[in-house]
Amino acid sequence: MAEFSAELFDRICERIADGESLRAICADEDMPSTTAVKKWLIKDDGGALVAQYARAREAQADALFDEVLDIADDATRDRKSAGKGDGSMTFDAEHVNRARLRIDTRKWMAGKLRPKVYGDKVDVSGNVGFTVTIAGDDADL
Repeated sequence: MAEFSAELFDRICERIADGESLRAICADEDMPSTTAVKKWLIKDDGGALVAQYARAREAQADALFDEVLDIADDATRDRKSAGKGDGSMTFDAEHVNRARLRIDTRKWMAGKLRPKVYGDKVDVSGNVGFTVTIAGDDADL
């Protein structure tokens, strides 16, 4: 297991807050394994590391949410050459569908990381009505 350092943990949390996954960060040669980072969190007696990591994950949700708008606004590859040699263009459904997948994945992740901010809202307000039939009479309740 890699040796813990506050500076290294800070760098990891900064990168998470910028939207990177822990797995991608730990794939770098100068970073510890994901297992090492998780062990640091498990062994965190005072809870300071866990709190810092949780804040980084919340910030990650914000970064992912920001990426959704960037991806949606980027139409640079929505059209491709029709291959006719006349400069005509055609719609690139594969690229658009991939962008949709990227957006949906980020929305889902943001909703899981910060459900109160980005999660689906369930509306439980409103009245529920039903009809009861008593001895042949309908009474609305």
